[in-house]
Amino acid sequence: MRQSHLFTKTRKKAPSDEVSKNAKLLIQAGFVHKEMAGVYGYLPLGLKVRDKIEAIIRHEMNAVGGQEVKLTALQRPELWQETNRWSDEAMDVWFKTQLKEGGELGLAPTHEEPLTQALTQHINSYRDLPRAVYQFQTKFRNELRAKSGLMRGREFLMKDLYSFSKSQAEHDEFYADMKAAYRRIFDRIGIGGQTFYTYADGGSFSDFSHEFQTLSAAGEDTIYYNDDKQIAINKEVLTDDVLAEVGVTRDELTEGRAIEVGNIFPLGTKFSQPLGLTFTTEGGKEEPVIMGSYGIGVGRLMGTVVEVLSSENKLMWPEAIAPFRVHLLQLGSSKEAKKQAEDVYSELTGAGIEVLFDDRDASPGEKFADSDLIGLPTRVVVGNKTAGTGQVEVSQPGSDKDKMMTLTELRSNVVNH
Repeated sequence: MRQSHLFTKTRKKAPSDEVSKNAKLLIQAGFVHKEMAGVYGYLPLGLKVRDKIEAIIRHEMNAVGGQEVKLTALQRPELWQETNRWSDEAMDVWFKTQLKEGGELGLAPTHEEPLTQALTQHINSYRDLPRAVYQFQTKFRNELRAKSGLMRGREFLMKDLYSFSKSQAEHDEFYADMKAAYRRIFDRIGIGGQTFYTYADGGSFSDFSHEFQTLSAAGEDTIYYNDDKQIAINKEVLTDDVLAEVGVTRDELTEGRAIEVGNIFPLGTKFSQPLGLTFTTEGGKEEPVIMGSYGIGVGRLMGTVVEVLSSENKLMWPEAIAPFRVHLLQLGSSKEAKKQAEDVYSELTGAGIEVLFDDRDASPGEKFADSDLIGLPTRVVVGNKTAGTGQVEVSQPGSDKDKMMTLTELRSNVVNH
C-alpha cells in the first residue's frame, strides 16, 4: 500500500471526547471511525488488524474441531421466550424493533437460543455428537456504559463457539481443549504473559465460569492472580471455598485491575432442555445434550492490545496482527532516493512482505511522527543519505539503535525476525 493512496489520515491531536487510550490512539492514527458512543467503524488499517486477529482465532477454533457458520442477527421473540430471556427484566441489554406489519424483533446480543434450536434439526443420535459450532457475528447490546472505546461496544464483532456433548466427560475434555486454544490465541497476539485463566461467577449456569483476564490499569475487573501458576480469581468470587477449589492461599495472590478478553461457560442443559435438543443414547434412552459456550470479542481484543502494549502517544503492534510488517519512509526528493525507495518496495512486496510505503510529498518530521503513531514493527528509511550506498536505515522495537542494512540483509531480517 502506498500511503499516498490510503484514504485515511492521521490527526495531529487525539479526540478530546474519548477517555480510553485505545479509542484515542486508534482514532488519531486513522484505524477506526467513531459513529457514536460504543459504535466504531473499521477503516483500512484497523480492518487489517481486526482481520488478522480473526484469522488467528479461526485457525485455533478449526484446530479443535470447530465448524464455522453465520447465524442471523434478527431474532424472533418466541424462541427466546422459551428460555425466559426475551424480557428486559431477564436480559437488560436488548435492542428491539417493531415490524411495520406488527410484532417485535430483537437484535441478538448472543446466540445460545438460535443455534440450539437450529441443531434440533441435525442432532438425533449419540452418533451425531460431539459437535462444536462457531461464528464471527455482529452482536448488539444496549450497554449503559460505553466509554471504553472498543472494549465495551453497543455493536461489536464476537467469536462465539458452542459445544454439544453426550456426556459430562466428553464436555469436560472439550472444555480443556478450548482452554488451551484460548491460551494459544492470546500468546499469538502478544498478550499471553499478562493474561490469566480466571475463576468467575457461573451465574445460573454452574458453580463457576472461567474468564481470561489481561492485566491493565484500564480494566473494569479486580482479580487476584498468581504469576507462577497463571491463574486468577475474580474479586466477585474470592472466598475461602474458592481458594481451596483453586488450590492457592490468599497470600499467594496479587491484586490487580484487568480486562476480560475471553470467557468459557459450562451451560449444562440450561438451553437444550427447554428448546428440545435431545439425542438417543446407545441404549435407546432420550437425553438432553450437554452444552458449553466460549466467547471472544474481536474488537475488545484489539482494544486490549492497544491498552497493554502501546504507549500513551503511539501504537505498538505485535508482528502477528500489525496491519503491515514494514513502514517504508522515503525522505528526500532526489532521483537516486526515489529509485532506491521504489527498489526496496518492489523487493519486499515481491518477497510477500506487507509494506506501507510513505511516498507522500511531506516533510521528514511529518513522516516520522505518523510512523511513530501508526506503530508498525519495522521502519525502513531511505533518503538522500542512503541513496547510492546500497544500504537502508532500519529501526525495530527493542533495538537500542537504528541499523544500516543491505537490501538482502533487510529482507532476511524481516522474514526471520
